Amino acid sequence: MGREITPGRLSNSVTAEADTDIKNKDNKVQNQSGANDQEPRWRKFLAYVGPGFLVSLAYLDPGNLETDLQAGANHRYELLWVVLIGLVFALIIQSLAANLGVTTGRHLAELCKAEYPWVVKICLWLLAEVSVIAADIPEVIGTAFALNILFSIPVWTGVLITGLSTLLLLGLQKYGVRKLELLVSSLVFLMAACYFGEMSYVKPPAGEVLKGLFIPKLKGNGATGDAIALMGALVMPHNLFLHSALVLSRKTPRSKSGINDACRYFLLESGFALFIALLINIAVVSVSGTVCSGGGLSQDDADKCSDLTLNSASFLLKNVLGKSSSIVYAIALLASGQSSAITGTYAGQYIMQIIVTSWVLGSCIIGINIYYLSTGFVDWLIHNNLPKVVNVFIGAAIFPVMAIYILSVIYLTFRKDTVVAFIDTSEAQQTEMEKGECGIDSAKVNCNIPFREDLADIPLPQ
Repeated sequence: MGREITPGRLSNSVTAEADTDIKNKDNKVQNQSGANDQEPRWRKFLAYVGPGFLVSLAYLDPGNLETDLQAGANHRYELLWVVLIGLVFALIIQSLAANLGVTTGRHLAELCKAEYPWVVKICLWLLAEVSVIAADIPEVIGTAFALNILFSIPVWTGVLITGLSTLLLLGLQKYGVRKLELLVSSLVFLMAACYFGEMSYVKPPAGEVLKGLFIPKLKGNGATGDAIALMGALVMPHNLFLHSALVLSRKTPRSKSGINDACRYFLLESGFALFIALLINIAVVSVSGTVCSGGGLSQDDADKCSDLTLNSASFLLKNVLGKSSSIVYAIALLASGQSSAITGTYAGQYIMQIIVTSWVLGSCIIGINIYYLSTGFVDWLIHNNLPKVVNVFIGAAIFPVMAIYILSVIYLTFRKDTVVAFIDTSEAQQTEMEKGECGIDSAKVNCNIPFREDLADIPLPQ
C-alpha cells in the first residue's frame, strides 16, 4: 500500500504551495516595478505626451484668435496679462481633470452620470452641450474663412467641407488615439511656425510686450469689455471632459508611485502644451498691436483695424510679405480651425455620456433628417421648371436613396455596440485605486486601474 497522507500533512502541503505562488507573484510584481524604475524618466514622460496638445487647441481656436486680434488692435499689448492669468488658471483646472481620470479610472462624464441626481445631470449636460456648440461655431466658420482665402471657396461650401474633413480625420482614432494626437500636435506646431514667423517680420518691442504681460492695466475706451472677451474666450468647460478621458488611454502602473508619476507627467505635458498656446496668443496680440498702432496705414486698413475679423485680418502683414501674407495667415487659421473642430467634436462624444443614450440621440437625428430631406426635396420638385416627366423620374430615383439613408441611420442607432464605453467599478475597488493601494498587498495583485481600450475606438454612448 502507498504511503498514507494525513489531513494535517495535506493542509501543510497546500499552504506551502499557496505561499510559493504568492511569493512568485510578489517577485513578478517587484521585477516589473524594478524594470519600470530602471527605465529613463524622459522615456516615461514621452509615453504620456499627447493629451495636453489636444486640450491646448481649445485655447487656440479661431474664437480666441479673433479676440486676440481685436484686443491687440485696440489696446496694443496692455491686455496680455489677461491671457497669462487665464492660461495659468486653465493649467490648474486641466491638471485636476487629468488627475481625476488617472486616480479613478473613469472620465468626468461617467462620474457625473454615476454620482449626480437626474435633475443635476440634465442641467450639467445642457450647459456642457451649449459650451461645445458655442466653441464649435467659430471653429467651423474660421476654417471656412481660411478655405475661402486660400481657394476662393464660398463660405457655406467651406462649412460643409470642414464638417466632412472633421469626421474623416476623427476616423484616425480607429488606428489608435496616438495617431490623432500626432496629427493635432503637428497642426499646433504648424500654427506656431506661422505666427512666430509673422512676429519675426513685425518685430514688436520686447519691453512693452513683457510690461503688458506682467503689469495689469485697463486703460482706454472699451478695455474692460475686451478683457472680459479675452477671459471668456479662454473658458472651455468641455475641455475638462476631454482631458479626463484622454488620460485613460495610457497604461498607468497600479502602484501608488505609478499614479503619482502619471499625474506629475500629465501636469508637465499639459504645462508645456499650454505654454506653447500662450506664446501663440502673445504672437497674435503682438502682431495686431504693432501693425495697427504703427504709422503708414491707409484709411482702408485703419478702418479694418477698428473692426478686425477673421476674414479681414490677412492684411496685417501685407506691407511686409505682400501677397504671401494672406497665404501664411490662412494656413495658420486653417490649422487652428480644423484641429480645434476635431477636439471639440471629440469632447462632445464624452459629454453625450452624461445623460443622452444613443437611441435618443439617433431618434433626434432621424427626425431632423426626415423633416429637412422630405420638405426640402418636395418643395424643390413642386417649384422647379422641369417637365413633369423629368420630375417623376427624379422622384423615383431620389426617394429610394433617401429611404436607404434613413434606414442606415436607424441601423447605426439601434445596433448593439461591441465595445464597452462605460466601466463601472465597485466602491471598494474605486477607493483602493484612489488611494493607490492596488498591488501593495499580495492579495490585491489583480486589482488593476482599468486600461481604457475603448478610448482608441469610441462608439456612440450606450
